[in-house]
Amino acid sequence: MTRVAICAPSRPIDAEDIEQVLELASRHAPGFELHFHPQVRAEHGHFAGEDEVRLAALLECANDPSFDAVWFARGGYGACRIADAALAGMGPGADGKTWLGYSDAGYLLGGLYRERIGRPVHGPMPVDIRREGGEDAILRALSFLKGDESGLEPGLDDRPTVAFNLITLAMLCGTSLMPGLAGHVVIVEEVAEHFYAIDRLFFHVTAHLGGIAGLRLGRISDVPENDRPFGADAGEIARYWCARHAIPFLGSAEIGHDADNRIVPFGSRGDST
Repeated sequence: MTRVAICAPSRPIDAEDIEQVLELASRHAPGFELHFHPQVRAEHGHFAGEDEVRLAALLECANDPSFDAVWFARGGYGACRIADAALAGMGPGADGKTWLGYSDAGYLLGGLYRERIGRPVHGPMPVDIRREGGEDAILRALSFLKGDESGLEPGLDDRPTVAFNLITLAMLCGTSLMPGLAGHVVIVEEVAEHFYAIDRLFFHVTAHLGGIAGLRLGRISDVPENDRPFGADAGEIARYWCARHAIPFLGSAEIGHDADNRIVPFGSRGDST
């Protein structure tokens, strides 16, 4: 039996989403115990509870040795406010776990990877059940937690790899959560940002990625319309800034804020952490 703890370091998740995930898992993913921490429905303004509430729930899930994985319920914003304290409070029980999420969860995934705690993984979250095709995303994540690698991003190779939401990676740069990425393939994706904002983010991110093996671009989706065309699309922007910093541009990747978001374990293929 695979036991998975689910908490919300950022925003809350709806009761309907929880019910749908549990029902889907009961029908199509036997061998799982999914435990949604009560905190996932807490509300404090934007957040799933005050910082102290979110931190306590995360540490409860992290340090309980009976859980095999911690699955972040959703992104949104908020994980960075508790990430340093969470890492400092993690004990031996946290080390053997898989940590699964994306978007704002990238703050925690980056910090966990820096500290070599468990196995951070970029992949679907319970909130994706509400997307078109969301059931497939949920089952892809659960299958991975059972050891099925068919949902991995198809371009992964033997080089160590990480995947982040672009703005999350930009905010990580220069902080205590930023892992060393020399020699890594770095995959980025983004949602709901203007092209000029994408350009600005690449300006910052590429200045901090010297020595990486290369950059791959996931989906840049739901780009708002500006009052005038920017004059370059996401691929052209990525190539421009990679060239400015002598970073190999390695093409596209199958990750994004959508139900087709594929799975990227941090590190090299076969790493246990």
